[in-house]
Amino acid sequence: MAITAAMVKELRDSTGAGMMDAKKALTETDGDMEAAVDWLRTKGLAKAAKKADRVAAEGLIGVCVDGGRGVAIEINSETDFVAKNEDFQGLVREIAKVALQTGESVEVVKAADLNGETVENVLSNAIARIGENMTFRRMHLLEGDTVVSYVHNAASEGMGKIGVLVALNGPKDKAQEIGKQFAMHIAATAPMSLSEATMDAEIVERELAVQTAKALEENAAAAKPKPEQVIHNNIIPGRMKKFLAENTLLGQAFVVNPDLTVEQAAKEAGVEITGFARVAVGEGIEKKTEDFAAEVAKTLAG
Repeated sequence: MAITAAMVKELRDSTGAGMMDAKKALTETDGDMEAAVDWLRTKGLAKAAKKADRVAAEGLIGVCVDGGRGVAIEINSETDFVAKNEDFQGLVREIAKVALQTGESVEVVKAADLNGETVENVLSNAIARIGENMTFRRMHLLEGDTVVSYVHNAASEGMGKIGVLVALNGPKDKAQEIGKQFAMHIAATAPMSLSEATMDAEIVERELAVQTAKALEENAAAAKPKPEQVIHNNIIPGRMKKFLAENTLLGQAFVVNPDLTVEQAAKEAGVEITGFARVAVGEGIEKKTEDFAAEVAKTLAG
């Protein structure tokens, strides 16, 4: 597969690796972007690249909570200018309220009533009125004894670029108080899962493969290599323990008090975190961009 300059740039942007290292990684992996990230990590040339690093879509996350039920929805727009539009913000607010009441899925909410019309029709009318394409892309519904929300980079009340929901069991006053801190923590750290038990098995397997290859390669290059038994029984499990601690909510150091894990902070407050959702605008979406010369060439060819 031909390795293009655009591919090298994408890999550099997502990993921080040097140009020649990025090109070599892509060459070694036949242009497979994820495999190239792992190749760079094995060589100690990059950190894990998250798909969220390649966010390009605009829009807003709207959150709505009522007691033990909360919802976060994502409505995308073509430009950030529209996301600042009061009409668009009102639309996000109203759809979030409908989603809280009827939200089993995006499809169910689209078919639900909003002021005498379906949500889908209201959205279509807004597209025609505002003059820009919009998409009701996804939603997360969370339930628990208490659900607390937080919006980061708020554009208006209950909406912004990142929306977080946290479900907790325990005394409601304590849950509300520390729940807000946990929600802000989640916005900042973006944990992959609640705990090791809920972590995607494929992610754990992939990380284990990277850490194993990296540890064995480092050991082979060391002046005094350790026995392979030590690598497999001590070094690799230690690295995996660190990975899980950094990427599971309960295992992370609590940003308000880094001497405690989030799980320990919850226990001290007399509450239990049972679930969370973190939704960021455009997560996992990539815009196709072309330089001006390429655009002109395409126009002339067409």
